[in-house]
Amino acid sequence: MEGVKLDILRRTEGLFIYQSVFYYICTEQIVMSKAERTKQFIIERTSPVFNKKGYAGTSMSDLVEATGLTKGSIYGNFENKDEVALAAFDYNFSAVISFIKQGMAKHTSVIDQLLVYPEIYRNYLQWPILESGCPILNTSTEADDTHPLLREKAANALKFWKASIERHIVRGLETKEIKKGTKADEFATILMSLIEGALMQAKVTGRSEELHTTMDYLEKLIRDLKR
Repeated sequence: MEGVKLDILRRTEGLFIYQSVFYYICTEQIVMSKAERTKQFIIERTSPVFNKKGYAGTSMSDLVEATGLTKGSIYGNFENKDEVALAAFDYNFSAVISFIKQGMAKHTSVIDQLLVYPEIYRNYLQWPILESGCPILNTSTEADDTHPLLREKAANALKFWKASIERHIVRGLETKEIKKGTKADEFATILMSLIEGALMQAKVTGRSEELHTTMDYLEKLIRDLKR
């Protein structure tokens, strides 16, 4: 009888320990998910500010105003403004890439997918995600000599973008949609340069004529790739 009682006691203690551990794990997950949600909230609210005002032009008061949080709450999730700015750049760039991919997903041919670029950037002011301009251009213009970490982010983003365009060209060559002899790296460089250069002119002058002219030219270049 004593042995039965002892066995029940051990099982009860074991169950209590298991429940305690389970409760601890669940509580930690809830705390972590809440912390991550807060961090993501800060990134989402501040990313348009950084893209519009730049790193130097964005103050802590701007971040407080954008999030509605206190300075202490922001620094409770990020070590400093640098960390927020770097995360905001990643968010902005990922959002633009995702937006372009969504446009390309509507098409099956490589040529039509590439034509999404002039289609989107010709009317970039219509898209809230691009209203303040390209995050790569905005960041690289400001941070080329003043902020090495942001400059590195922009450089890596350019590499990623270029590689993506090159893959489209290579796939078009393999499927014989694109004429033989087209050099993927050269075309990717030209496409990116036309877009970024046209956006820079549009932002500086406040005019859209040059942008439309450039996107018309880019559209012709893409259509001329067709075999």
